[in-house]
Amino acid sequence: MSDYYSFNLPASSKLTSVSVNRCFDGEQHYYSHQSTATKTPMTFSIYLPDEAMAGNRCPAVLYLSGLTCNADNVTHKAHFQQRCSELGMIFIAPDSSPRSSSSSDADGATDVPNDERYFVGQGASYYVDATREPWADNFNMQSYIVDELYDLLRAEFAISSIGVMGHSMGGHGALLLGFKFPSKFVSISALSPVCAASESAWGQAAFTEYFGEDKAVWKEFDASHTVATVGQQYSSILVDQGAADEFLADGQLQTPKLQQACEKAKQPLTLRYQAGHDHSYYFIQTFINDHLEHHWRMAQLS
Repeated sequence: MSDYYSFNLPASSKLTSVSVNRCFDGEQHYYSHQSTATKTPMTFSIYLPDEAMAGNRCPAVLYLSGLTCNADNVTHKAHFQQRCSELGMIFIAPDSSPRSSSSSDADGATDVPNDERYFVGQGASYYVDATREPWADNFNMQSYIVDELYDLLRAEFAISSIGVMGHSMGGHGALLLGFKFPSKFVSISALSPVCAASESAWGQAAFTEYFGEDKAVWKEFDASHTVATVGQQYSSILVDQGAADEFLADGQLQTPKLQQACEKAKQPLTLRYQAGHDHSYYFIQTFINDHLEHHWRMAQLS
């Protein structure tokens, strides 16, 4: 075991510590802060290997979660901590949307809009900045991720570079934001991503709420369309897809559209269909180490 280091935020930090747990050669932390982008409190988890807690800069991966999920799902179920400990990699998992608080408070977070459909509203931001009411006031997750949270993480933690990955709706977010903002991320990967949100029933329902009926606007927030439009941005991207994924079968993921977009953009893509695997965190747990190693390798080349 390595030397033990205790990590404490400076008194000037904008973050509030929620919990800390020792885990392998590092610590699993949760933090909250008041977001200017979403106008709500936001929470994220971050795994800090001992190297980072000692003040040494380490590569980080930003994980974007899927529909209905928050930071807990991947933090508790994906079992990434041991490999991150071994690699000396920081792992960050933000929430998937702004949310209403359980009780009225000065932040006004109880007013965050929602929808009874699980694929629209809280837990279903698609990591975009909504332009249509009532969503536009709070649902600014693109700005939150690539501007506010990104800058906050760089300021508060010993990070040398950031890669982005995600699952399902979060895989859409990783591909979309990674190709829209390539100067911010050194690597991309995805697990069972929604590849063409403007052509899936989930994405169409969400985009109608967030942007209205103009399908040309929807295309601007479609991962495959973005890849095809902006062209090659990375030396390689990694995508794993469960071959027995029920959402692949019913057309929600549109994985072939991503392959076509990468071919058009001349963007190298490693796309692996994994026999017998579904959409669950058992699938994520099985392949997440491959993704961590992909991001670690890309960080060494940056």
